[in-house]
Amino acid sequence: MSATAIALDVGGTYIKGAAVAEDGGLCHTERWFTRTERGPEAVLETVLDCAAELAERFRPAAAGIAVPGIVDEPAGTAVLAANLGWRDLPVRHRLSEHLGIPVAFGHDVRAGGIAEARAGAGRGSHHFLFVPVGTGIAAAVMVDGRPLTGSHTRAGELGHLTVRPDGEPCACGAHGCVESLASAAAIARRYTTATGEPDVTAKQVGERAATGDRAAATVWQEAVDALADGLASAITLLDPERIVIGGGLSRAGEPYFAPLRTALAARLTFQAMPELLPAELGHEAGCFGAGLLAQDLLGAGVAA
Repeated sequence: MSATAIALDVGGTYIKGAAVAEDGGLCHTERWFTRTERGPEAVLETVLDCAAELAERFRPAAAGIAVPGIVDEPAGTAVLAANLGWRDLPVRHRLSEHLGIPVAFGHDVRAGGIAEARAGAGRGSHHFLFVPVGTGIAAAVMVDGRPLTGSHTRAGELGHLTVRPDGEPCACGAHGCVESLASAAAIARRYTTATGEPDVTAKQVGERAATGDRAAATVWQEAVDALADGLASAITLLDPERIVIGGGLSRAGEPYFAPLRTALAARLTFQAMPELLPAELGHEAGCFGAGLLAQDLLGAGVAA
């Protein structure tokens, strides 16, 4: 079987893989455990092995890879992917050398934004934000189908806007960041702190909030309010026509989107209220975007 390109999306729990058909659709998907506890070099070796497995099966002309954290896309380097243990790792070079084909390299959220722009909820929008809300929170600032990277490739860190200056510490070193209140991990953690009950997921907190659990309702509303504060700041600065919410919480439906729309509208005065939509591509967005970047390489005539 052949495919135009293969793609990998490297996360802290799973490495997602895909093969991309000539028409731009995914013709195969699979995933492997990342197993970060083995150390950064072992993770890289697993990534290379997974890529080689896909390449042997599909004989692609190019590959794409998306990674989290701080990345230098022009250099193809993972500057800091803390959950993978990668620092200043030349990912694109290592993968291209291993496979012998050209490799496109991108940030996982920005790659997801590209996929949503071309084949998901961002279709037809010139300016939108793609905001995955999962273990963490980030954003891709999409303009005419391309993500803004910023002068140091760090644009879009919506999760690290401070919205509660006296709030809880965040992993980034600041206090009261959006992510420390509104991420799925934060919702689960804060509910456990409030109730003493362990191993409750953000999804379960949302379900309990809907049935009248007071602790769940408080944590859920505080998460919605914190995200609304962050999005209101982004709207003031960027004036997007859409905000596409991805990640696990986007699947909570109207119990999540209805209060978020209400809270966001209450924070806007002169700003135009953008459409607030769930993402369409789910967990495949980053991998899909990496595959599209690989196809872009082929369209540009880049050789290995």
